[in-house]
Amino acid sequence: MHVVKKLIVSGVAATLGLALSAARAANPDALWDIVNGQCVPAARGAPVTQPCAEVDLAGGYAVLKDIVGVAQYLLIPTARVSGIESPELLAADAPNYWRDAWKARRYVDDALRRPLPRDRVSLAINSASGRTQNQLHIHIDCLAADVAEALHEAGPGIGAEWTPLPMRLRGHRYRAMRIDDADLSHTDPFRLLAATLAREGRAMGDQTLLLAGAFRRDGAPAFYLLNDQVGFGDWASSEELQDHTCGLADRSIEKP
Repeated sequence: MHVVKKLIVSGVAATLGLALSAARAANPDALWDIVNGQCVPAARGAPVTQPCAEVDLAGGYAVLKDIVGVAQYLLIPTARVSGIESPELLAADAPNYWRDAWKARRYVDDALRRPLPRDRVSLAINSASGRTQNQLHIHIDCLAADVAEALHEAGPGIGAEWTPLPMRLRGHRYRAMRIDDADLSHTDPFRLLAATLAREGRAMGDQTLLLAGAFRRDGAPAFYLLNDQVGFGDWASSEELQDHTCGLADRSIEKP
């Protein structure tokens, strides 16, 4: 497979999608205003229109259809949480927003009118520098086809510890690890990354994470967790690895 060529070509589409997203985000508090000003009040019975697809007051999150993409949804805390750098995410009683976002992938399926295999679904959170909104939000959407192919090729070399991927994705050098927790019942990617960064002396705010559904070679469900950080010419926005047109939904990926 000519993965490198595909990465370069599809990068143009991803860049356009991110540009549109940035343009709509002239107000960096737009998501917070929607969730706090409309979604939560509507869920509590206020006479206002409910723009969210789901509001879980006990779980502390809302799910909102993004205006970009055919099936992209966002999981957004109902409490004020700025982003990946927020210390609240590492508190002992912090919700596992990644687990909730993975469950919310059903909205992507509903929008596409068919269930996607787990290795075609991804969750992404951008760095403080690479985002347009100052309320934490996890992008729930299709994984870009070329990225899926690259991960299938690299899969045998991805283990339980961080390792650099052998190829660049969107021109950026990601590292990856495998998570053998099928529904994230016992795993919070924020905590995994924070423990690593504490040893490395790096800042959470400079990081981006992408969680891609995967299968181990024995067929057991798993995840690949990808990480990149802010650097020269790199805003650390792993949303770039998603496909907001969901072209992968109509393609098959050869298993390794």
